[in-house]
Amino acid sequence: MGFKRILVAIDYSLLSQTVFDQALDLARQSEAKLLLFHCMTADVVTLMPPMPGEMGISPEIMHHSYQVESLRLSQQTHQVQELLYRYCQLARQAGVSATSEYRIAEPGEGLCQAAKTWGADLIVMGRRGRSGLAEVFLGSVSNHVMHRAPCAVLVVQKDCGRSIQDEAVEPQTLSEPAVKS
Repeated sequence: MGFKRILVAIDYSLLSQTVFDQALDLARQSEAKLLLFHCMTADVVTLMPPMPGEMGISPEIMHHSYQVESLRLSQQTHQVQELLYRYCQLARQAGVSATSEYRIAEPGEGLCQAAKTWGADLIVMGRRGRSGLAEVFLGSVSNHVMHRAPCAVLVVQKDCGRSIQDEAVEPQTLSEPAVKS
C-alpha cells in the first residue's frame, strides 16, 4: 500500500529538513503528492483589541499598537510563504508534485484539519522529544496529531547521533518572490 497524498509539517526547526527529506523519499517511492504545511500559532494574531477607553489607554497608543502587530503578522506571513516556497522548489526539483499551505491555528489542530480537508493519507512530522513535565506544560503536537489525525502519521525523531538541535532557525530570505501554491 503506497501513500498518494502526504502532508508534511514544516517549521523553522533544524529537524524540519529531516522531516522533509523523509517525506520526499516516500513521495518518490509512491509517486505521491506533497502538501507542505505550516501553522502560525494563534498568538501571532491580535484579535479585536479592547476599546481604548475601557483600559484607560489613549486611542492613538492603541492604534499604533494595532499597526505594529499588523505589520508583525504581515512580516511573519511573508517569511512563512518564503519557507514553504523554498521547500516546494526542492520537491519539484526532485520530480515530486508539491503545493503549500499555511494557517493560523494551534499546530496539532491545524495539522489534523488540513489533513482532513486535503484528504491526506499520511502526515509526516517531527517530534521535539519532550517528556515528563515539559510535555505536560508545553504540550506535544505530535501526541495530539497521533491521537486525532484522520490518517496515518509518521513521526520523525530527533536524531541524537547527528546533533540536531531543537532550536528555532531564523527564517531565510529568498531573492525569489514568495508564492502561495
